[in-house]
Amino acid sequence: MHDKAFLKIQNKLKRLTGKAIADFCMIEDGDKVMVCLSGGKDSFAMLDILLLLQKKAPIKFDLVAVNLDQKQPGFPEYILPEYLSKLGIEFHIIEQDTYSIVKEIVPEGKTTCGLCSRLRRGILYSFAEKHRCTKIALGHHRDDRVETLFLNMFFGSTLKSMPPKLFSDDGKHTVIRPLSYCSEADIIDYAELKKYPIIPCNLCGSQDNMQRQAIKMMLSDWEKINPGRIENIARSLSHVVPSHLADTLLYNFHSRGR
Repeated sequence: MHDKAFLKIQNKLKRLTGKAIADFCMIEDGDKVMVCLSGGKDSFAMLDILLLLQKKAPIKFDLVAVNLDQKQPGFPEYILPEYLSKLGIEFHIIEQDTYSIVKEIVPEGKTTCGLCSRLRRGILYSFAEKHRCTKIALGHHRDDRVETLFLNMFFGSTLKSMPPKLFSDDGKHTVIRPLSYCSEADIIDYAELKKYPIIPCNLCGSQDNMQRQAIKMMLSDWEKINPGRIENIARSLSHVVPSHLADTLLYNFHSRGR
């Protein structure tokens, strides 16, 4: 698997991931990075690229792959252990039946992502603290950040997205998103070339009433009409002009100075 097409996309993902890590100081010398592996294309690609960067990085850091087995019916629990064993890296499978909790609390027909993510975050934070992981890496990419921007605008009346780097409210944890500059299209192509053993999400990934899916379709239509629009929106997140918005807490409109 060393043809030109594969190397081109792999090098592109490495370059963009390395740039994101440098721009936001995501990984530092001596870090122990907990790489959250869901079994989806994004987290598989994130782990793969981080392993490649680790070999040539000017600093030393450790990677620990962690999967949360939420006990969803039909979850093929053997796939990730087999895959990670072949990579020869440290990994842990956390078994917590959050599936039953979500199904019991969330009414039929309602989206489960909110509760599911809160439960998952609490479990992963606890694991990271117990195992002294200094960073928690999530597989969200550029398109996820753009979709979240519109979700928050349309349904939350706030102008915010997924930050490439986030400090938890209690200050104990640092969450990083190394794929923040990578497009979903490139990750899809890379995953197909790598032939990852993808595990579908039967909890929220199969729901057809999710607002995020509507946003994804909207952005896809925009991209077809005007290629490059998603990239431009993503770039705008790094070029904010407070004086041209309307947040009085962010900019002093009562004074000529800032």
